[in-house]
Amino acid sequence: MAKQDFLVELGVEELPSKALKPLSDAFTQGITKGLEDAGITFGKVEAFAAPRRLAVRIRDLADAQPDKSVEKRGPAIKAAFDDSGNPTRALTGFATSLGVTPDQLDTLETDKGAWLVYRTVEQGKPTVDLMSGLVEQSLAALPIPKRMRWGTHRTEFVRPVHWLLMLYGNKIIDAPIMGLTAGNKTMGHRFHCPKALIIPTPADYEVVLEQEGYVIADFAKRREQIRAGVSALAEAEAGGKAVINEDLLDEVTGLNEWPVPLMGRFDKRFLDVPAEALISSMEEHQKYFHVVSAEGTMLPLFITVANIESKDPSQVVSGNEKVIRPRLADAAFFYENDRKIRLEDRVERLKPIVFQEKLGSVYDKAVRVAALAKKIASAIGSDPALAERAAMLAKTDLVTEMVLEFSDLQGIMGQYYAADDGELADVAKAMNEQYMPRFAKDSLPTTLTSCALAIADRLDSLVGLFGIGQPPSGTRDPFALRRASLGVLRIIIERELPLDLQTCCEWAEENFTGLTEDSTATSVVDYMLDRFRAYYDERGIGAEVYLAVHACRPTRPLDFDRRVKAVEAFRQLPEALALAGANKRVSNILSKQGGESVGETVNNNLLQDAAEKTLAAHIDQQAQKVLPLFEQGDYASALQSLASLQEPVDSFFSEVMVMAEDKAVRDNRLALLNRLHNLFLRVADIALLPAAG
Repeated sequence: MAKQDFLVELGVEELPSKALKPLSDAFTQGITKGLEDAGITFGKVEAFAAPRRLAVRIRDLADAQPDKSVEKRGPAIKAAFDDSGNPTRALTGFATSLGVTPDQLDTLETDKGAWLVYRTVEQGKPTVDLMSGLVEQSLAALPIPKRMRWGTHRTEFVRPVHWLLMLYGNKIIDAPIMGLTAGNKTMGHRFHCPKALIIPTPADYEVVLEQEGYVIADFAKRREQIRAGVSALAEAEAGGKAVINEDLLDEVTGLNEWPVPLMGRFDKRFLDVPAEALISSMEEHQKYFHVVSAEGTMLPLFITVANIESKDPSQVVSGNEKVIRPRLADAAFFYENDRKIRLEDRVERLKPIVFQEKLGSVYDKAVRVAALAKKIASAIGSDPALAERAAMLAKTDLVTEMVLEFSDLQGIMGQYYAADDGELADVAKAMNEQYMPRFAKDSLPTTLTSCALAIADRLDSLVGLFGIGQPPSGTRDPFALRRASLGVLRIIIERELPLDLQTCCEWAEENFTGLTEDSTATSVVDYMLDRFRAYYDERGIGAEVYLAVHACRPTRPLDFDRRVKAVEAFRQLPEALALAGANKRVSNILSKQGGESVGETVNNNLLQDAAEKTLAAHIDQQAQKVLPLFEQGDYASALQSLASLQEPVDSFFSEVMVMAEDKAVRDNRLALLNRLHNLFLRVADIALLPAAG
């Protein structure tokens, strides 16, 4: 089968810079999946994305689908012919529907008799006939929240489309897509090369664009060129280091086809403003990279990336300096103004701000969180007064001018203003650390005061919203309660805090009036324990281990984590599979014989067989050894020890009949098994682990 390279490029108005990479990935994946579904073989897949183009190149694309054998079963032989041997209506109808005669059908012998079948080879369709449909299908499925129309066209897309290039080898695939006729021409840079360029073959695509059109079509290559250029400029002109935010780098890459880094300067007096405010202003509004010294101190410099190679770059730099000056002046003005009012004097201003209609204002939340943080701080050995003070001030920076202008500085400015007000270091730090972790793998609060506040703030939201019947549902989670739950679990486990979720949620529930749901604290704890599944999945621990521990419903996250790690280690032991199977068998027997009503008091005088006596003796020995380990939370050592029960357990099941005719003997054996089962249940229900055989 012949193979050629394929190339498609859609030319558009400037695409949204933040959406460029996701759109390119989705476009590429859509075409790839279409080819796989069509059964067409292909080699390397390469994506290209620039502000005015989305393109995909497929190497070594087969020129047709493979031929496919087709078999269609018709009527049974006995139903296909009448007593005279003439075709019945069932047979003629089947043959006619396929456009064949009855004598062109084959016979298929099966266990249930003989059938007539039609066998043929369906010829694969040429690739060039399929590609336009696959491209259109991929474009239609792109993740575009709102599509637009332009001019008199009925076509809809994220931006107006202007040209279409589609090649298979050196031949144009002449098929319309989105109202455009395909050709072999692309467009160069809007200013450096505002003309059409011919692409002879797919292999020439990025070479022609870069050498003649002033366009670096490869997103990854352009991204790394910007990174290297920005870094080199900071080093060469200032002996400093450009701080490159990866999200900003993606966005800047999405804004430029021919990137040229340029350095600008701003007045040193602006360095008196907290660096985060300057950075926010530069990154969010102007897409600039900031520069620091070798020691990490911010320098009065910025690097912008122009989409043009100017003959007079100083003019471009000057224009950017003029634009950034008023932005930084605003930040300095907000900062000076905010410092005139202490955070404690802003607490009253939280009263008109609604947190949630049924749960009151942000002020009401602050009062509740303060009461809860105080109790949590006491439980973890921190200072309750500091936690209470931090909680009352925690949201006051929301009403500062700086945070109203730059919402991403929430908490960060609170820390600066609290320190400026003379608040204790722990209180000031908690203003910022209350939001940690902000996202997966983010840093955790560093002080116990910050931990108490971060946990209290999240639990207040969870209990309040569950209590008024507004838990997350499906993909709807407007208050980010899933993230809040994982944040609480991470803080408690990774900071090794001795907190019980049930107790903490009950404390939180006490601070509310007017909750409408029953057993709110328990519902919240159940929800949070369910979040452990994703937590351990990210860490490569199987769902069966999580489920085994979850079955016992330990409500102290640190304890839950220790159990999970112990079960994961136990699962690696050679005895684990057999013991899991034995526990599953025990669990089934007990559930059929009364479940929890079965006691665990064993009468040694009723033990008859050697195997059950041996098992009873081993269980006694293990109980004496592991019960103290359970009390210490040393689950790993306890399970390691219990693994030695495998042999006596196996012997018991092979030599002893549990359901003896004598009721007393039978009940005694059930009690022995229940005692065995309950020893393991001190850690987890290992019956839920995969068993041997």
